[in-house]
Amino acid sequence: MKALQIQDNAKRIAIVELPMPSIKAGQALVKVKAAALNHRDQWIREGKYPKIKFDCTLGSDGCGVVEQVAAKADEYWVGKEVVINPNNDWGANPVVQSHEHYHILGMPTDGTFAEYVVVNVDRLHEKPSHLSCERAAALPLAGLTAYRAVFTQGHVQKGENVLISGIGGGVALFAFQFALATGANVYVTSSSNDKLDKALKIGAKGTANYTQPDWHKELLATSGGFDLVIDSGGGDNFNNLIKMMRPAGHIVFYGATQGLPTAIDLYRAFFNQLRIQGTTMGNDVEFDEMVRLVAGKKLVPIVDSIRPFDQIISALDEMKSGVQFGKLVVKF
Repeated sequence: MKALQIQDNAKRIAIVELPMPSIKAGQALVKVKAAALNHRDQWIREGKYPKIKFDCTLGSDGCGVVEQVAAKADEYWVGKEVVINPNNDWGANPVVQSHEHYHILGMPTDGTFAEYVVVNVDRLHEKPSHLSCERAAALPLAGLTAYRAVFTQGHVQKGENVLISGIGGGVALFAFQFALATGANVYVTSSSNDKLDKALKIGAKGTANYTQPDWHKELLATSGGFDLVIDSGGGDNFNNLIKMMRPAGHIVFYGATQGLPTAIDLYRAFFNQLRIQGTTMGNDVEFDEMVRLVAGKKLVPIVDSIRPFDQIISALDEMKSGVQFGKLVVKF
């Protein structure tokens, strides 16, 4: 079978031919029909991820058909189209992952950038029937991260003002769709006017280009302030987010692509009773709830492009450039 692996050093990846994997008790063999890229895959490629294991198949997101199971009790799954929960060993505490055992599919365990993948049966979820495999493959990692940020940590409510930073990335777009489906008024930021225009066309109430002077003042004036912000940038714009918050608002952040802020306006934060909450990925209950939400609301993941698996390396190059609006998907 074909697979994309990281080899001998953390900056070399290649499509290789591998033998078919075998399954053990409690496992299933899934024929992958489509897989989606995440920044995690590129960070591993660049050597920016801890404990990199070489000759490992990358990929956390995938959708396919179950071909084999090891136990007769699991035969229900054979022939089913499934999406795969990339969480492994979250742990007993739903609030935070186990730092000892938790890991994500695609490093150090072989992932979805292959024609076949072996996963535990309890990682399988039936594909929402309204989605193609290509669209469903975009769900797992980014959808779960966004779900936890918006609902578990952000407690979004109908009618609230929500700001999503860095629109265009997978997590940001899922957060946008989830908040919009709840009935919130959703605003977005980006450094790209093209992405802001696309966001308006799919339901954004307002936008701001965060590279412009006083962008936060204009957005505060037009929106009236925010009850919830979902941020991935960090950096010195973080204080501008604090300035736009309504009293008792929440800032939930899942990344810091712009680095650390030189200072944080703690005075404004404590006086306005703000909550600043870090988040990442999510537990198994949240994954199940996320899939159910997508199925119930018939949400369709926003996909930038779908291309053959043989073009996956160029897709990773494209993701690094940051020009995409939505998930990058490869199919077999």
